[in-house]
Amino acid sequence: MEFYIPSFETPFCDQREMMERPFFSLAKKKRSNPIDYTSPDGKVTVFVAATPEYGMATIWDADILIYCASIINSMKKRRVNDIPQTLRVSPYDLLKSINRVASGRGYELLAAALDRLQSTSVKTSIRAGSRFETTFSWLDSWKTEIDPASGKSRGIAITLSKWFYDGVMMSGGLLSIDNGYFDIDGGRERWLYRVARKHAGGAGADGFAISMPTLFDKSGAEGVYRRFKFELLAITRRNSLPGYALDIEWTRREPLIRFTKRSALVDAIGCHEAPKQTPPNRIDVSTETMTAMRVRYPWLKIDDLHHQYMRSPPSSVVTHGHDVAFRLFIEQANAMSETAT
Repeated sequence: MEFYIPSFETPFCDQREMMERPFFSLAKKKRSNPIDYTSPDGKVTVFVAATPEYGMATIWDADILIYCASIINSMKKRRVNDIPQTLRVSPYDLLKSINRVASGRGYELLAAALDRLQSTSVKTSIRAGSRFETTFSWLDSWKTEIDPASGKSRGIAITLSKWFYDGVMMSGGLLSIDNGYFDIDGGRERWLYRVARKHAGGAGADGFAISMPTLFDKSGAEGVYRRFKFELLAITRRNSLPGYALDIEWTRREPLIRFTKRSALVDAIGCHEAPKQTPPNRIDVSTETMTAMRVRYPWLKIDDLHHQYMRSPPSSVVTHGHDVAFRLFIEQANAMSETAT
C-alpha cells in the first residue's frame, strides 16, 4: 500500500465510545497509576494500565487516533474498498493536521506518543455490558519505513488495534469534532469538550447537565475531588470551549455543569448571529445573595471576598449577571480553601 496523504473534505472525527469514559491520562506528566472505572449500574468497566517505562497514553496522544479515525472516515465517504487496519502516513502531515510543530523535537514527541499508545493496556466491557471484557492496546504496532535506495524515512506505518478499528468502522461510531479542539491546552478542557460533543451535540437549546462528582468519576483524573471541582469551576468561568457553552447549576448538594451547543442557543432566540453580550445593569451583588452566601459558607469571609470580586469581576458576569457570577466566585474560593487545607 502506498503512503496515504489525506485531504479531509469531511471534519475531523472522534470515536464515540471513547469520548466520555476514562481511557486516557489528563496530565502531561508521566502517569503510572492505573485507571479503574465502573459505571454506577455496573455494566461498563474500564481498566487502563501503563508501563513504568513509557507511562499511560495521554489525551494529547489520542489526537493521533483522531487523525487515523478521520483518515478512515474519509475513505468510507469515498467508498474505498478494503479499508486497511494499517495506515501509512506522513509524520509531517500528521503533526501539522493536529496543530503540532513539525520539527526534530516534534518528531521525537510523536514517537514517544506512539510508544505510549502501543504500550498502554486497556481492558473494557464497553461493547459487551458486564458479561465480557476485551483487552487491547491502542496500537498493535508502529514503525518507521525506510527508503531502501536513499536510507531516508518514507513515513510511518501505524497498525490500529482491532477494537479501535472496529469502533471506527461501525455504523454511527464516529462524531465530527471542531478543528479548534486541537488548540485546547488543558487536559480537563479537552476531556470536557469530548463530553459536551458526545451528549450536547444534538440536545438542542436545553443542553445536557451532569453533576461534578459524576464527571470526576468518568474522567479518571488523579488527585482529590475538591481539586478537580475547583479546576472545573475555573474552566466554566472561562467558558471557552469551541462550539459549546458551559454553565453552573447550583443544587443543595454538588453543582451541575450544563453543556449547551452555542448554535442551538442562537437558534433558540431566533438569531442568525451570536447575540452581543453586555454587562447587566446591576452594578453590585444583591443583599439576598450576600445573605445566602454568609449562611451557606459561614467559614469564609464573604465581605472580604465581595470586595475582591468587585475589584475584578469574572468574565461570566456578562452572561449570568452579578448574583450568579458572585455565587460561582464564592464556590471557587471555597474549593480553593479546601484544597489548601
